[in-house]
Amino acid sequence: MTRAKICGVKTPAALQAAAVGGAAYVGLVSFERSARHLSVDAMVELLAEAGRQVPVVVLTVDADDTQLAEIAARVRPDLIQLHGAETPERAVQVRDLTGAGLIKALPVSSIADVEAADDWDGVVDHLMFDARPPVDADRPGGRGVAFDWSLLSGLRLSRPWFLAGGLTPGNVAQAIRQTQAPLVDVSSGVERAPGVKDTDLIRAFLDQVRDASPR
Repeated sequence: MTRAKICGVKTPAALQAAAVGGAAYVGLVSFERSARHLSVDAMVELLAEAGRQVPVVVLTVDADDTQLAEIAARVRPDLIQLHGAETPERAVQVRDLTGAGLIKALPVSSIADVEAADDWDGVVDHLMFDARPPVDADRPGGRGVAFDWSLLSGLRLSRPWFLAGGLTPGNVAQAIRQTQAPLVDVSSGVERAPGVKDTDLIRAFLDQVRDASPR
């Protein structure tokens, strides 16, 4: 059965909607150029108010050791999502430093990008295939853009992987059927404005994932 991650959660209401709707993970963003950014203090406050109802992922972008150590000590995420230019060697360092599981996002625009997954075998817990941003982009994700899902045709990895990029309640069922993705990730696709989650869209997305999931 396909499972879902609701990323960029900023409020107790959004976290609650994700948990009640059956999300496998909620994602908190630690990247100041994102509309979904939360300080570590805000993350701690959110989790204290809403509770850790589902496993927590903290998204980082080329974070340094000081930032990662603070996240690990105070937020205690189940997984850290590496969404920058991190290498497999850096991923090993992050795991050793934080003790958290790892997701590595790979930008995709060609089959060569998908084949790069081989470099990460045995290094991270999950890979995430996301749309490659434009060359002049100021952030690596959260743009609401999909890539050619046919590039993932026949993909077989040793660990469950995420499909991300441009997913919405209106297209996630098709995406699951086409790719057989074991995990899907959504952020802007369940928002009514940048960084503002819509609880109805969260519920609709999770309903579509559940109905379309292979069993």
